[in-house]
Amino acid sequence: MRKKLRFSITIALLFVISVSTTKAQEKDNRMTALNTHQQSLAAISALTATGNLPELKSALNSGLNTGLTINEIKESLVQLYAYCGFPRSLNGISTLMTVLEERKDKNIKDLEGKDATPVKDSNKYQSGKRNLQQLTGVEEKGLKTGANAFAPIIDIFLKEHLFADIFNRDILSYRQREFITISALAAMPGVEPQLKAHLSMGKNTGITDIQLAELAGVIEINAGRTQANILRKLIAQPELPVLQSDMMVRISEIEIIPEYLEKYKSILQQESSQSVKLEPGVISIFPMYQKENPAQFRLLEIYASRAAYQSHLQSAHFKHYKTTTLKMVKALKLVDMATLDPETIELIFEKIK
Repeated sequence: MRKKLRFSITIALLFVISVSTTKAQEKDNRMTALNTHQQSLAAISALTATGNLPELKSALNSGLNTGLTINEIKESLVQLYAYCGFPRSLNGISTLMTVLEERKDKNIKDLEGKDATPVKDSNKYQSGKRNLQQLTGVEEKGLKTGANAFAPIIDIFLKEHLFADIFNRDILSYRQREFITISALAAMPGVEPQLKAHLSMGKNTGITDIQLAELAGVIEINAGRTQANILRKLIAQPELPVLQSDMMVRISEIEIIPEYLEKYKSILQQESSQSVKLEPGVISIFPMYQKENPAQFRLLEIYASRAAYQSHLQSAHFKHYKTTTLKMVKALKLVDMATLDPETIELIFEKIK
């Protein structure tokens, strides 16, 4: 009887310990991994920075659905002008306006959020300097160096406007602002030095390595594996191969009814261009037609993976192409190809940059 009692107590204790450990691990994961707000802000920032407005529209809807306020998103898009330029920032704001109108028509009520507290600052340069020093953890001393010495006005603009006018606004915390900046820079080619600097600042605000590793996955979805690998490299994470084992190569053979030829060309050109520019997983949609028979088209399609292909089928531009050209197509044959020499494919892409 006593043995049975001791056994029951032991089992109960092990169960309690197991549950406690699981809860502690779950709590730890919640503290270190990206929450839904951060995932949404990362996607919104990356898509704004790359100018992918169709996917940005979807990301904005998702962000609002997760509980991001209108003012939080608006503030993020305003800040991004300093990193990806006024045109893309303004395009992002216009896209948000469209999304809000559409949601209003559907009787969806979104949270407005708090407004920024008016900033009273008699010396914006010193205020911006203090904010920057807090972000970098390094006190600025001595003579100006680098770009700030070569073009002193950029130092004034950075301190007075970016790190004072913008960073002093209390709608977003420093940590949120750095996370937004890192997400945008990670999605943009050619800004590795700035990304490296902001990774350091972001960590000083409390962004963790685990969060940055997870952010690389968000960047991969929204800006492609090449860009995600730049971030992975800077945070000492293993880079992933750009060409995946389930890469798809297909030749589409299409015959068009002659009376629709010019209209079809225009629609196809637009769809193929948008696919390559906007979809990270679309490596190639290269449309061609036979010189001797212009109604015969051939498309060389290369997708980074089958998942990328399935994502392409759900894109707004592909759906538009499919519905508008259905009556124009006389014959369609999809020929899936096997890659004979995958190593050389990478060299081809490197050669044409």
